[in-house]
Amino acid sequence: MQNRQIVLAKRPVGMVDESTTSLVVAERPVCGPDEALIKVGLLSVDPTIRTWMNDAPGYLPPIAVGEVIRAGGAGIVVESNTARFAVGDVVVGMTNWQEWAIADDTHRFAVVPRGLGLDLPTVMNVLGTTGLTAYFGLMEVGQFKPGDVVVVSGAAGATGSVAGQIAKANGAGKVVGVAGGPEKCAEVVDVYGFDECLDYREPHLARRIHEACPDGVDVYFDNVGGEILDAVLANIAMHARIIVCGAISQYNAMERPKGIANTSMLIMRRGRMQGFIVFDFASRYAEAQLELAAMVMDGTIKHKEHLVHGLEHAPDALNLLFTGGNHGKTLVVVDESVRLD
Repeated sequence: MQNRQIVLAKRPVGMVDESTTSLVVAERPVCGPDEALIKVGLLSVDPTIRTWMNDAPGYLPPIAVGEVIRAGGAGIVVESNTARFAVGDVVVGMTNWQEWAIADDTHRFAVVPRGLGLDLPTVMNVLGTTGLTAYFGLMEVGQFKPGDVVVVSGAAGATGSVAGQIAKANGAGKVVGVAGGPEKCAEVVDVYGFDECLDYREPHLARRIHEACPDGVDVYFDNVGGEILDAVLANIAMHARIIVCGAISQYNAMERPKGIANTSMLIMRRGRMQGFIVFDFASRYAEAQLELAAMVMDGTIKHKEHLVHGLEHAPDALNLLFTGGNHGKTLVVVDESVRLD
């Protein structure tokens, strides 16, 4: 049998285009000793994939030209030569952009428990990397406490929407989102329950943040970097915590990324700005997933999944994250037969 894969054809400059990736056909991998063969069902589309395409240092090595695009995903075990997995187990891990993957000591996967009452796209969203990033970013890195005034950029996205809802559920004084366009701003308030949402495309963002948060911003969950980060820094409260989760506004920059001007506010307000990677908290994923699952089940966390069908459309799905064409968590459906029910 064959294994369709999407490989990096050349390093992108700006947005990913038709020359960036190639769809190739390889032989289906053979399940060896102490391995399991996985049929890939869903791919998680995350902004960090774009950074891995650059020939630049990061928390993981760059994807080499000719290699399969690195990405997380979910699949079902169809053959197993290891006690770790049984045939029929639904698993999550680094599947990459392909139809078949191997689980072994190098490529580790985790079994998704059945009986959660959640479908696989929801698990990939709220209980997956994006939901865990929101949880640990807000609660651990941001040291959130009840009464905090919280601002979240990328508020209509998978991570931002969950971060704001966790803050609301835990007694935030106010939660303000930042998103692009009136439709997404309305979604952030009406669907995800934020108190207010500011359209970053409108002028004078720093002034509008001050109007929304007159006593200052206690916690800022930053998914975008750049000018929005700078506008929030101008409005931080005493002892503010800036959670640096992502910088999506910079990932496709054709020129050198712009610096920020208001870092001196960290001195005047005794603020703290800290970056993190969700892998830092891998040993604690289970505790967060239990809490997040409960919040989904009781309706505390609302969520949306934007499904793109077909492996060949994965590059287009990635671009949606940067054009704003997605709503919620973007997933690529590789095989519709892979599900939890």
